[in-house]
Amino acid sequence: MRSEEEVHTAIERYGDTVRRLCLLRLKNHADTEDIFQTVFLKYALSTMRFDSQEHEKAWLIRVTLNACKDLLKSFFRSRTVSLEELLDQPAPEAEEKRTWVLEAVLSLPQKYRDVIYLHYYEGYTAAEIGGILKKNVNTVYTLLARARQQLKELLGGDGDEE
Repeated sequence: MRSEEEVHTAIERYGDTVRRLCLLRLKNHADTEDIFQTVFLKYALSTMRFDSQEHEKAWLIRVTLNACKDLLKSFFRSRTVSLEELLDQPAPEAEEKRTWVLEAVLSLPQKYRDVIYLHYYEGYTAAEIGGILKKNVNTVYTLLARARQQLKELLGGDGDEE
């Protein structure tokens, strides 16, 4: 079991990453907060020793992705519809371009969302993403290329920018 200070440090260091991953996967603030608490509870109760901060961050990302996957597969979740899906609210006009990109990323299949998020938002290399997601490096490159192509089609871009 970890000390309170260790847990607070981890939350300060990795809390934003865990929240963003949850929100990206779950598209729901309430579920995001539930998973956030679950992840850091597992961290607090874990006796695992980490080799580095990167190892610790990768472990937290893996636990977060697994917890999100478990929630999405749960019986309750499969039999309900979230309020966000019922409310079809237009995005605010401020930050409209950013909203379009986020909506495009969120509309991608899950396997593409994960690699895009880890690569562009968290700055991981394909090899690191492969380790986190337990996928071959070439598979990660393929997923990134296909995700970029889908985003290009959705956003109508020329694809020269990365």
